[in-house]
Amino acid sequence: MAAIAEAAALIRAGECVAIPTETVYGLAADATDSRAVAGIYAAKGRPSFNPLIVHVPSLAAAERIAVFDDRARDLAMRFWPGPLTLVLPVRPDAGIASLVTAGLDTIAIRVPRHRAMQALLAATGKPLAAPSANASGGISPTRAEHVVRSLAGRIPLVIDDGATSAGVESTIVMGERILRPGPLGAEDLGLAIAVPDGRITAPGQLDSHYAPSKPVRLNAAEAKDGEYLIGFGAIGGAETLSAGGDLTEAAANLFDALHRADASGARAIAVAPIPESGIGVAINDRLRRAAH
Repeated sequence: MAAIAEAAALIRAGECVAIPTETVYGLAADATDSRAVAGIYAAKGRPSFNPLIVHVPSLAAAERIAVFDDRARDLAMRFWPGPLTLVLPVRPDAGIASLVTAGLDTIAIRVPRHRAMQALLAATGKPLAAPSANASGGISPTRAEHVVRSLAGRIPLVIDDGATSAGVESTIVMGERILRPGPLGAEDLGLAIAVPDGRITAPGQLDSHYAPSKPVRLNAAEAKDGEYLIGFGAIGGAETLSAGGDLTEAAANLFDALHRADASGARAIAVAPIPESGIGVAINDRLRRAAH
């Protein structure tokens, strides 16, 4: 708990710290402190029009910040704590820094399940804005070393609690539509996936996102000369997301594999086809934007 106490002290001092959630490592700061939130944008090099997800310890805490209708409350009661982010009207008296919502009248909010983030929420007593702890547009971090590699020298503390379990960012829901696929699929939620219209209404909607520094080729059956092939199922490669074709295992391994591929001596990255079903929808969403 010493690390959590140190992190809480830094948060209270207006700093941001990296901490794991069940999805990816997040870069957390006090969501009520404009200067602290600005520190997130500065560390990530993140466009200011891209809103941030706010993490809170419970549904009750979320209801003090956002306006819930019956549908949103039902989803929250079924899937929180967990990898579900709801985009809801922000309360006028919520006290959330306007930078968090990027000037929108909605807020993206979730209750995380991970012990480290819950401990930090308890220690600070503050809602925490926490996008993925990597340079904006880069590969999301699923291990502490990914954070260090991406943000070395930009933040004062990284809490290492091992690899994250889900491996991809939370599912984002607004109304009756899924804005960003994630660990919870359309089948789990009973909702449809929204067709992108170019507007930024929630985090994670930029076309080019989660991107390595090298070109990425998708649906590759084999490696071309100079490519690092990330396999899946029957297609092998330099490594595989899941030799057995397990999509949950593939999601957990996705960003780790992209980090290794990006750090390799190969000129480009190729990825085997991933089925467009279940959490495979979220995997393919991240891969398409990595290849954009």
